[in-house]
Amino acid sequence: MESEVCDACGRDGYSNPAVAVDAVALREGESGIEALLIRRGGAPEVWKGRWAFPGGFVDYGEDPEHAVLRELEEETGVEGHDPVALAIHGDPNRDPRKHIIAMFYLVDVDPEAVPRGGDDAADAAWVPIADLAADQVAGSHIRIIEMLGE
Repeated sequence: MESEVCDACGRDGYSNPAVAVDAVALREGESGIEALLIRRGGAPEVWKGRWAFPGGFVDYGEDPEHAVLRELEEETGVEGHDPVALAIHGDPNRDPRKHIIAMFYLVDVDPEAVPRGGDDAADAAWVPIADLAADQVAGSHIRIIEMLGE
């Protein structure tokens, strides 16, 4: 079944989910594994102030591997490289804004990098994953933290 295409904007009539990427950068800290996390500063309000992996939406025409490195730098000031797919979360109800498919990538970074919150991140820091509880973490990101802790 074909969908009509808008002559003005080029959109088709399909209702597709959005695609997001999240960077999972790790290092060995004094108290175990630490993850480079951001403290959410914006929407959705339900996650404001919670820890999350740095990430965001893939732009139209952008490779997700490029997007995850871009988002990492925008939100933490840390440069990453060599992204490797780790997990995909696609539950249509995982995000209160809309159906968003999130692709998580392991990303190599300098373990001595000093993160700073940028873009829509209120803060960025190396956080020991053993210290994190579900009510401190945004959305389905706790599933990644639990997986890393195993």
